[in-house]
Amino acid sequence: MNSMNEKEKKLISVLDELKNLKLTNPELQSNVEKLSKQKNQLEIEKNELENKYKVLLEEHEILSKKIDEIKNKEKYEERKQMEFSEKIDELSQETDTLLEEIDKWQM
Repeated sequence: MNSMNEKEKKLISVLDELKNLKLTNPELQSNVEKLSKQKNQLEIEKNELENKYKVLLEEHEILSKKIDEIKNKEKYEERKQMEFSEKIDELSQETDTLLEEIDKWQM
């Protein structure tokens, strides 16, 4: 019975030592920490890039709208100029007609 008690005590002692034994590899732990830092840095960079992308998209939309407005203004101005030219032509024709009438009356 005594030997059983001794064996049990030895077993308990060995189990305690096993519990206290560190099974981690310091190099592996260091690599994990480095990778974690890199991951964090990449996430920060990713977020910054996403924010810049959003800003660029907004700027693109604003510029696209401005370009559309400018094109619309150009079309409007062209239309106005065409109308003005047509009016001038009409007036010129009327003037020619009037001059012809005046010439007829003077003869």
